[in-house]
Amino acid sequence: MSGPDAVLVTGGAGFVGATLVRRLVASGHRVRVLDNLSTGAAAHLAGVDAELVEGDIRDAGTLDKALAGMGAVIHLAAAGSVVGSVQDPAGNFDVNVLGTFQVLDAARRAGIERVVQASTGGALIGDATPPVSERSLPKPISPYGASKLAGEGYAHAFAKTYGIRTVAIRFGNVYGPWCERKRGVLNVFFEAVHSGAPLVIYGDGTASRDYVHVDDISNALQLALEKDVPGGTVLHAASGVETTVKELADLCCQAAGAPGHPIEYRPKRAGEVGRNFASYDLAKEVLGYAPSVSREVGIPRTWKWFQDEVFRD
Repeated sequence: MSGPDAVLVTGGAGFVGATLVRRLVASGHRVRVLDNLSTGAAAHLAGVDAELVEGDIRDAGTLDKALAGMGAVIHLAAAGSVVGSVQDPAGNFDVNVLGTFQVLDAARRAGIERVVQASTGGALIGDATPPVSERSLPKPISPYGASKLAGEGYAHAFAKTYGIRTVAIRFGNVYGPWCERKRGVLNVFFEAVHSGAPLVIYGDGTASRDYVHVDDISNALQLALEKDVPGGTVLHAASGVETTVKELADLCCQAAGAPGHPIEYRPKRAGEVGRNFASYDLAKEVLGYAPSVSREVGIPRTWKWFQDEVFRD
């Protein structure tokens, strides 16, 4: 199988990739994964009928080999931490800007028809009155947000210059199974509850995010791969629900059967957006995307996964 049905997923052994690759394989796609296993793990794809190639997106030769016989790319590989980008902006640039350019340029060389790439909503747009949408003016306040904006810029340019059908999906705050190596807030909260340590909230607890289950993000990525939309398209895959950090802490504690677990407040961290949630109206119109897993269902389901897979010892 070649053509659009043969898909290279960069970063496919990571958190989102573990769910997405299973979904694509189940839908009949032939999938090859390129991952340097820095935050991904081969175990995430155990028993999945997908080819795993260990390598780095920043290496053009590796990309050329990985793209042989492929018809499309879903580009997930990234340095995904806002805090990490503040600590090491050069490293973040190297992976997210240079790496994304290398993926797009390799796709151009290989004659790839379709490239779908992971982007971000909150960090890219910065501090804006929510709900944010594709019409919001991007003003990133962290190097991570800037790197994702640069990636979108290159995707749009490659669509218009070379005719590659690029689609950037701006993720909300993703959570769900296989997220144990991601330093997301749910992980940190669940680990605190499990160990008995207090939950740490940076700021006063009113900062908000749009939490999207990985099943919904994977659905959006597959729709972006398969639907016929113009190159250079940017879409928000979100829940459309604003959840404050304090609300999230309470939901996590309830899911873990530990209501009233202690919370410790610390000063707000640099580079982090205050309020954020997004409208998915355009993704609904263009792709038929709609979130299907509410936070009230998804968070307890994720706690159960942590109990079964992470906290077994």
